[in-house]
Amino acid sequence: MTETSTARPRSGRNAPDPHRERYAARTAGMTASEIRALFSVVGRPEVISLAGGMPDLAALPLETLSAQVAQIIAEDGLTALQYTSAHGLPLLREQICDVMALEGIAARPDDVVVTAGSQMGLDLVARLFCDPGDVVVAEGPSYVGALGSFGAYQARVVHVAMDEHGLVPEGLRAALREAGRTGRRVKLLYTVPNFHNPAGVTLAVGRRAEVLEICRAYGVLVVEDNPYGLLGFDGRTYPALRSLDPDNVVYLGSFSKTFAPGLRVGWVLAPHEVREKLVLATESAMLCPPTLSQMIVSRYLLTHDWKTQIKTFRENYRERRDAVLSALERYLPPGCTWTKPDGGFYVWVTVPEGVDTKVMLARAVSAGVAYASGTGFRTDGSGGRQMRLSYCYPTPERIREGVRRLAMVLEGEMDPARAVGGAGSRRMPWLPAPSPDAG
Repeated sequence: MTETSTARPRSGRNAPDPHRERYAARTAGMTASEIRALFSVVGRPEVISLAGGMPDLAALPLETLSAQVAQIIAEDGLTALQYTSAHGLPLLREQICDVMALEGIAARPDDVVVTAGSQMGLDLVARLFCDPGDVVVAEGPSYVGALGSFGAYQARVVHVAMDEHGLVPEGLRAALREAGRTGRRVKLLYTVPNFHNPAGVTLAVGRRAEVLEICRAYGVLVVEDNPYGLLGFDGRTYPALRSLDPDNVVYLGSFSKTFAPGLRVGWVLAPHEVREKLVLATESAMLCPPTLSQMIVSRYLLTHDWKTQIKTFRENYRERRDAVLSALERYLPPGCTWTKPDGGFYVWVTVPEGVDTKVMLARAVSAGVAYASGTGFRTDGSGGRQMRLSYCYPTPERIREGVRRLAMVLEGEMDPARAVGGAGSRRMPWLPAPSPDAG
């Protein structure tokens, strides 16, 4: 008698997925971001990471925060550790309105919905508005987290060009006109107008009203993602798109860049008609945002000079921005260009023809430096000549050394006979020796 094998299917990274036929069709649009794939290597101490946008939290008053958290637990623990409204704590929503007022937004607390980070808010907006096949227009390049959310709901992203002044209005108009001609339904314009992630540029004030007018004319809702708006290096704040057109702009905000990302507190300011559906979507996603995190942020805003703290962050990031720009000027070979941000976390670099930044990344990590390839910020397969450098987390010394290492890798890509570590390797005339203080 022949025995029937009862061995379980082989499991592991390379094994076939036994659940493949069970997944919903929309999971086909769910893919791992290239930045997430870098996390396993950028934590190594020998690798200088210019890849991820982690804020520098060293300037936070940790002892004061520690005491405040302990006080919250001791005095209000039964509330802080309990469920709360899906809408968010009333006091925090009032304080969020005060924060947004710095950018000209007049908001009512009832129209603010607190979320577990602005990424959750973005996902909820995509859930509410995007049917399979709908079009979302976004800058090219665009924030990788937004591309992931839109893809997960089977929306198609159409990129619109940017220049040094941000989104090009005529490009937006042309994209919407073409979508209408081909019968495709455009639901949203997704934009990061201030200190753009990943491009580092800012939408010119003179273009803002025009962009909003175009979207109104074509019946397109604007999603304004603004985590960096208070981090302008000269202290300037720009008028939020929401302040110019409250009825057609959904505004996404976050405390991740101006306070602490680990608390996961963000918000959505929506037109009044959208607010109730956002609350229902929040309830179905997680019942309510975390109460303790909300209370920590609220207590911080209530008792701390948070505006001065943001000024400290701006000064730290400006020093790092200056370090990366000077290092790029000093080390990168001819033919490279880059943006010059006046706020935020990122520089967008374009390399010479023939260099593929996605292919080059493995060699860069081997040489001790990491960046984010431009291909991860587009859905159309382009971006191979671009890379995003994040200067927010490393010290200025580490930034300079990271750019020096990156330049050496670029040298090898432009002339393989001189590749880093190869037998024919030599220093190119534009590549100075490392500074004595480079770590």
